[in-house]
Amino acid sequence: MGTEERRRGIVETARRDGSVDVNRLAEEFRVAKETIRRDLHILEEHGLVRRTHGGAYPVESAGFETTLAMRTTRHVPQKSRIAAAAADLLQDAETVFVDEGYTPQLIAEALPRDRPLTVVTASLAVATILADAEKTAVLLLGGRVRGSTMATVDHWATRMLADFVIDLAFVGANGISRRYWLTTPDPAVAEVKAQAVRSARRRVFAGVHTKFGAVSFCRFAAVGDFEAVVTDSQLPSAEAQRYSLLGPNVIRV
Repeated sequence: MGTEERRRGIVETARRDGSVDVNRLAEEFRVAKETIRRDLHILEEHGLVRRTHGGAYPVESAGFETTLAMRTTRHVPQKSRIAAAAADLLQDAETVFVDEGYTPQLIAEALPRDRPLTVVTASLAVATILADAEKTAVLLLGGRVRGSTMATVDHWATRMLADFVIDLAFVGANGISRRYWLTTPDPAVAEVKAQAVRSARRRVFAGVHTKFGAVSFCRFAAVGDFEAVVTDSQLPSAEAQRYSLLGPNVIRV
């Protein structure tokens, strides 16, 4: 097997399984561990994977996006802490946008049920979580439903969202970097997120440390558009400080 074929196989395995392990790849492809480490280094330089201790995980791009089901199995404790800390930033907001994705679902679960709230969302899962909350009015954006995320997109969603003035938007992304800002693989999703940013008075980004430094296909917002960035403590404090210099308060939990 040639080098290029092996590297394609590594990417395919990472996308299928959600991550790869150096030891297992070395056994599977019958090469030295150092060869696999070099492969992962090259693949990371090409923006296809992000290396971790002992392995790597795939980077989402225009041609690849993890499913919602896969997201519910990764970094769950960190995402739960992030969601709780993000919900604590609600303050006096009465109208809230909650983005699609698993961490936003957890934010929806953490929102208070003892006060009136109007929640706007493109996520069918978020709408379902809040539908029985007596004091919460849920507005589900119309549009085409993406099966991978169970959320609506396209002009129906963005036109509806453009008519609102929202107190606070909880926004996620597939990648956040100091050079390329906030990105997501799908242009239709990017436009919904961009409109939510435009419609909101306040904005909070919530995402695990693996999002940082990752770059996807479509840029939809600047880091400085957000009053706060909520992530987990595995983001190094020095890196958190670099992001805070761009404007937001970076909260590590």
